[in-house]
Order: sequence, then structure tokens, then C-alpha cells
Amino acid sequence: MTTDPVPTSGAPDERHTRRVLVYLAAALVAGGMPVHEVEADVRRCARAMGQPGCQLSALPTGVSLSLGYGSAATFEAVEGPLRLDQSAEVNVIQRGLESGSMSPTAALERLVALRARPHRYRVRGLYAGGALVAFGIAMILQPSLRSVAFAVACSPLVVLLMRYSGRHQLLSILFPSVAAFLVSLAAFWCARAGWVPGPLRTLLPPLAVLLPGGLIVTGLSELAATAMVAGTSRLVYGASQLLLFALGVGAAAVLLEVPPQMLANVRAHEIGWWAPVLGLPVLTVGMSLMESVPPRLVPWVLLILAGTFTAQVVGQALVPSPWFGAFLGAVAASFGARAVEAVRPRLPRLVVFLPSFWLLVPGSLGLMSVTQLGLEPGLASSTLGLSVGVVCGTAIGLVVGSSVASAAWFLGRVSRYQLRRRRPSPGSDPTAG
Repeated sequence: MTTDPVPTSGAPDERHTRRVLVYLAAALVAGGMPVHEVEADVRRCARAMGQPGCQLSALPTGVSLSLGYGSAATFEAVEGPLRLDQSAEVNVIQRGLESGSMSPTAALERLVALRARPHRYRVRGLYAGGALVAFGIAMILQPSLRSVAFAVACSPLVVLLMRYSGRHQLLSILFPSVAAFLVSLAAFWCARAGWVPGPLRTLLPPLAVLLPGGLIVTGLSELAATAMVAGTSRLVYGASQLLLFALGVGAAAVLLEVPPQMLANVRAHEIGWWAPVLGLPVLTVGMSLMESVPPRLVPWVLLILAGTFTAQVVGQALVPSPWFGAFLGAVAASFGARAVEAVRPRLPRLVVFLPSFWLLVPGSLGLMSVTQLGLEPGLASSTLGLSVGVVCGTAIGLVVGSSVASAAWFLGRVSRYQLRRRRPSPGSDPTAG
């Protein structure tokens, strides 16, 4: 974001108002919100600021905004993803502008300073969070004590690459392939020695936080909402990222001359029914450490994760096909996040919703199918069909859940009541209440 001088007194002029709204829109896009939702939220803020004619075009890489037909427009580039704590701060600013409790000048100052917000748990939190996330996802994806130990052991390497990839342009481009290659090399070598089962699933938990499953599903939901340019660009970018990860896995498999049976989608069952029961809270804590989530938000994140996982299990029990479980899980995640926001308006919907993508695992299944297609096409058909079904089921579930929540009159009544009862004040904590 640019750092032009911020007006300190008097009513904001048109240029200042455009800057506030376009910075808000760019921050919402950077937080991972679908562009059609960004446009709706920013227009609502504009109406609250006395600009009912606001026009906004949001894309994953930038936003353009004007305050009316024929008026001047402002463009702002999206600089990269935000952490969940930064997204929570954006929610405070948005709520303050909508309610009138935060001045446009104060909002602009906080948006300009957003990128400099320090990580709550710093470097040690990143490594500890990475290990806990790998543990939790392994307990769900590949419930084997040996696979869990492998995931925890590989997590520091992945976090190390994450930290340093952004500092070097070449490494940032090669990062998906390098991370996948190193983890896959270790997984296939351990599988050959008989130390881990199902290496293709075993290598996924350390890499799961990097996979673009959420990006692909968001793109599909944008296409369903007629945001064709944004949806198509996200899908293409997500597919290219999957190809880079698959290239790393494939290079490790070729180097070690991995036999075809090691490329099968084999799920271990060495741990009992309690594996996901333990994995969910561990995953929640780990994600909170990695993403610097405020402590008071953690129980709400766990609530949405538990609801998503329960709906997914129920769906798979009712219809013995993963796509229906993914559909119900996505419905539960999107509807639950909006319900939480209605009950606690200062809780950011996006922050409690985004972690559910780590449970629905469209990226993990996509990586398996692309890898099998490149190395052993005979094994790819079932996994490819599974991944396509999960991705489509998740995308449709998000649209259905959001639509049902928007049409639920009681959620709107609850939200308006809560906002009247407890107006947010300038500088308030998004996790309060």
C-alpha cells in the first residue's frame, strides 16, 4: 500500500474516502475472501459513509474503485496474503466503518500499518505451530503413529523453506517443487525401509498447509457467483501450483525408482476412532500459532472445525462417496461461520472459516491425483475422480451454505440485535465477546 499523508482533521474529501475503501477492499482480497463478497462488503461500508454510488471491481491481484458513475477511480494492488490475525484487524476496521464508530482517518491509518503488525508468537510459534498442524492433519489423513512421527519430523524443514522463500525471488518460484521434492524423498525412502505406510498419503500432512485447495475451491465458488475473471484466474493459478508440487513428488519418485505400488492411495488404519478427536484440537492450536490467531478466537475456530468434520463424517456415512461428505462439510463451515458472525458480530467470519479448508483436503487429493497421473496413469482414475468430486462438492457446499445463511431471516435479526446491543468502539479487539 502507498503511504501518502493521511488527513488528520475535518471531513474526509472524495480522494481520501476512495483511499479508505480501496485499501479495505485490497485487504479483504488479501485475506482470502471471494471477490463477490468483497464487493458486497465494501459497497455496504461505502453506503454507511454516505457514498451509495460506489463502484468496485475486485480481482485476486488488485481492486479498482470509484464513488460514482463518471467520477475518478483509484486502483490498489493486492500485495500478498494476510495472516489470520491481520484479517481479524481488517474485520474490526470494516465493522467500525459500517457502524460509524471509527473515523475514515483512523481506519486508513490502521490499514496502512496492517502489514507491519508483528506476529504474535514469532519464530518459535511458527515452528511449534507447524509441528502441531502436521500432527493434527496426519491423525486425520493418515492415522498411523509412524506417519504422524514422520509428519512432525518433516515440519521444521517445510517451515524453514516457508520463512526464507519470500526473501529470494528464485526460491519463491521453486518453493513448491523444492518442498515437495525433499519431503517426498524422505517419505519414499522411509517407505522402502518399511518405516511408514502409504508414502503418498504420508507425505501430505507436512505439505498440507502449502497446497492450494482453498484457492481452487474459492475459484469455483467465484465462478458460481458469476465472478468469471477472478474464478478462472484462481483456478489456473491453483492448478499451476499443484503441478509444481507434483513435479517435486515425481522427481523424488523417479530418483529413487519407486515401484508403482508405493504410488497407490493407501490409507492406514493403525489408530482407532479417537485419532481425529485428538487431531482436531491439536490442528486448531497449531494453526493458531502459525497464523497468529488471537487466543479468544481459538475456541470459535475449533467449533467450526468440529462442525465441519462432523458434517463430513455424517455425509460419508449417509452416502458412501467422499463428495457428499465434502458437500455437507462445506455447508456446515460456511453456514456455521456466518451464524457465529451473527451471534458475535465482532468475530471475523473469514478467520473462523478458512481453517476448514485444511479438513476438506481438496488440495491433498488433487496433488495425489496429479502425481499418479504423471507417474502411474493406471492408478490415477479413482483418485482423480475422487479429487474432482471433493473439489466440486466443496465448492457447491460453500455456495449453498452461504445462500442459506443469507436467506435465514433469524440470523439477520440476531446480528442486528447484537450490533445495537454492543456497538464496537474505535480500537476495540475483534476477539472480544
